[in-house]
Amino acid sequence: MSEVTAKLNNLRIAPRKVRAVVNMLKGKNVVEVIAQLEYYVRGSVEPIKKLINSAIANAENNFNMVKENLYVKEITVNEGIKLKRFRAKGFGRAAAIQKKTSHIKIVLDERTPGMRLEKKARVKKEIEETAIESKQYEDKKPEIKREIGRKGNVFGNLGKRLFQRKAI
Repeated sequence: MSEVTAKLNNLRIAPRKVRAVVNMLKGKNVVEVIAQLEYYVRGSVEPIKKLINSAIANAENNFNMVKENLYVKEITVNEGIKLKRFRAKGFGRAAAIQKKTSHIKIVLDERTPGMRLEKKARVKKEIEETAIESKQYEDKKPEIKREIGRKGNVFGNLGKRLFQRKAI
């Protein structure tokens, strides 16, 4: 079985809050997971949805897997770095604050192994034909003929005289 992974590092949401959403997704079908996340109201839902879509795109483009055949094999939320900040307190003191981040790793796998998308083979002949057709359109452009004896603009310097600062 071939597994597909996607990672999201340094998400600025605490791991505990992300785990509350992630724990319900394990073992479910990918299409079902995305449908569930649509109606779940939490701050971490949007980045998780993006991560799952990224993993699906990896599976489809790199391994020719079918979206409907994929399920969430494993999804883990780990602690990221903590940003240290300080909040002012009374009597000139300062209290430390930790702004927590989280790392999310998702592993997708196939329910029935071996189900693949058929690659579409591009034929060079079709590409060459379209190139030839575009050249033919370029050749059919109407030609602009100038009348013999006339040079330049019909109105001469009239435009220059009209649009000056001083009136005529």
